[in-house]
Amino acid sequence: QVQLVESGGGLVQPGGSLRLSCAAPGFTSGYNGIAWFRQAPGKKRQGVSCIGIGEPMNYYADSVKGRFTISRDNAKTTVYLQMNSLKPEDTAVYYCAKAERCGTRWYISSNYDYWGQGTPVTVSS
Repeated sequence: QVQLVESGGGLVQPGGSLRLSCAAPGFTSGYNGIAWFRQAPGKKRQGVSCIGIGEPMNYYADSVKGRFTISRDNAKTTVYLQMNSLKPEDTAVYYCAKAERCGTRWYISSNYDYWGQGTPVTVSS
């Protein structure tokens, strides 16, 4: 069973930065895409970014392009989300999720088979 564990969330002032981590020990062959989603209170879960082994690009939601960067370690068991220039509207619980690949429909949550428990991010002064 694939377990995903997020960490790195917290309280940060507007304009600040955080780095989230998604640890995926027990890597399962065939699941090569890891994405970050977020869900704010009263809102639908939103795709933030996705990174996939062997895919030509990383994917980002328009709302975070230029501010967030997704990366993974060489062992391909941990994925990071570097979040800069944070805004109050970035406040949400952030989840990582695993799928066979990202692809152009990476932002659809039902494409992902495994999910972490989430880590909260609050951007407030």
